[in-house]
Amino acid sequence: MSDTHAQTVTFVRETMLPPADAPVTERGAIKWLRENLFSGWINTALTIVAVYVIYLVLKALMPWLLNSVWNASSLGECRQIVAAAGEGATGACWAVVRERWHQYLFGFYPPALYWRPVLAFGLLFVALAPVLYYGNRKAELTLTGSAGVLVVAVLLALGTPLGIVAAVTVLMAALLALAWVAPKRLVWVTVFYAPVCYLLLWGGSVWFVVAAVAGFGVLAAVFLALQSRIGVPAALGAGLVAAVLWWIYLDAPVAQALSSILPIGLTPVPSTQFGGFLLAITIGVTAISFSLPLGILLALGRQSNMMIVKALSVGFIEFIRGVPLITLLFTASLLLQYFLPRGTNFDIILRVIILVTFFAAAYLAEVIRGGLAALPRGQYEAADSLGLDYWQAQRLIILPQALKISIPGIVSTFIGLFKDTTLVSFVGLMDPLRGVTQIVRADINWKGIYWEPYVFVGAIFFVMCYGMSRYSMYLEQKLRTDHR
Repeated sequence: MSDTHAQTVTFVRETMLPPADAPVTERGAIKWLRENLFSGWINTALTIVAVYVIYLVLKALMPWLLNSVWNASSLGECRQIVAAAGEGATGACWAVVRERWHQYLFGFYPPALYWRPVLAFGLLFVALAPVLYYGNRKAELTLTGSAGVLVVAVLLALGTPLGIVAAVTVLMAALLALAWVAPKRLVWVTVFYAPVCYLLLWGGSVWFVVAAVAGFGVLAAVFLALQSRIGVPAALGAGLVAAVLWWIYLDAPVAQALSSILPIGLTPVPSTQFGGFLLAITIGVTAISFSLPLGILLALGRQSNMMIVKALSVGFIEFIRGVPLITLLFTASLLLQYFLPRGTNFDIILRVIILVTFFAAAYLAEVIRGGLAALPRGQYEAADSLGLDYWQAQRLIILPQALKISIPGIVSTFIGLFKDTTLVSFVGLMDPLRGVTQIVRADINWKGIYWEPYVFVGAIFFVMCYGMSRYSMYLEQKLRTDHR
């Protein structure tokens, strides 16, 4: 048998060949181009037309960008510098951004106090770290450390007094150490960020902020005391009523009494001096933070079996969704004050934040309701079989899955809300797109400038919205469990 095998088989390979590379047309950039841009005659024609259009756009745009002017004191000086490049030359006058960058970023906030919004913005990322990357120690450390380095660098670039820079450095170093030793404790920064941010931005007495936060303590105390007796919804309603009564009747007297005994605070800054991206980020971040939990409650209320709760939720959602945002902003500016007690001075920015929050919450409620409707009935039956009550089932089984399904719609609503903050210019607030740009263009030195301010503002909005979009994609991938 062996002789026959040796005579019939001339060669038997004893070693494996190394894997060969795929053909050039089946790998790398060539494969991508063939599959995505030249997969058929229609796709090829569209690619050629698109490349030609891009060529025409770049042909017209590149000279304008290459002849950019950054150092000039007026539009006329910019045009003189561009004209030196040759007859018929065009160029962008970015000198207006270099000259007025502080107004686009801070509005009319006092320059000596720029360290306060910068610190508030840095603490925002520290507060977001346990929310965006809870349990991911490396990511929390990276975000906290990056925020600290950027805050200190910006303060030094702004010429902030060294004493303030040193205090901020110690604070950010302490937060970085906390993220290293006990990253889960950063959630306390998230809890107390809102009052700290308000104190940094608006200033004033510390006791007014403490008294306002005490209202939430009243809400929690009433809720915990009545939860086991009258149920969660009724206890929550009683807590809200108690908190509102505290804020209306006891908040100001208690704060004034404490302030007269021990005056501690920061230099107050009125809302009329807010503007630019400081205003847009303040309204956008606050509305996003409060609209999500409110939207969840509205979505659950719309699916409730209790007639009153369902009717109130449906009425609120349909009314808000049926009214344009600009109408709500005019309501916040002109009408909301009439529903408050006489003598109440309700800040215009806070009024706008409340109405924008309601507007976003109504849309988020419908997005989340879609996620709840997408869950199979078996999930609810599984929660019942485990003996969970309504709130335990929602917290442990239903809402985690519904929110995961709703991530694209939620982030889309957030991005639209952040861009809609530019509408506040119609109620007299200096947003970066219209309010500040109109003031800059009204200056005789920059009379006639058009594209550059809008391109600058649009680029910053794009970076922020693109960042939110990328994070939503990361979150979807992280929570994806169906194909693991």
